[in-house]
Amino acid sequence: MTDIKSKVQSLDPNLAARDVQEIAGSTGNIYEVLNIISKRAKQLSVDLKHELHQKLDEFATTSDTIEEISENKEQIEISKFYERLPNPTVIATNEFMQGEIFFKYKDKKR
Repeated sequence: MTDIKSKVQSLDPNLAARDVQEIAGSTGNIYEVLNIISKRAKQLSVDLKHELHQKLDEFATTSDTIEEISENKEQIEISKFYERLPNPTVIATNEFMQGEIFFKYKDKKR
């Protein structure tokens, strides 16, 4: 997961217009491509969320009162880092356009 974070930091987090014909070129069907990208985006989202919660759990303290909530600078910095990462859909689209996503059909009925 660390290599994904370092790789995507250089990506532009903003959405960009894409050529539909270019995206659909590898499968011939834009809907199949969108399905592939959305599944990869879900994987990335789950992985990043799990990793963030693991890091934030290191700072977790159990207290019985609400008044004892304290701010931790490291915790805030970790949260800000993950907020600055591009959306998982942007990452997955970039991976697909670079040819980094492997996909295959279980049962092709055509």
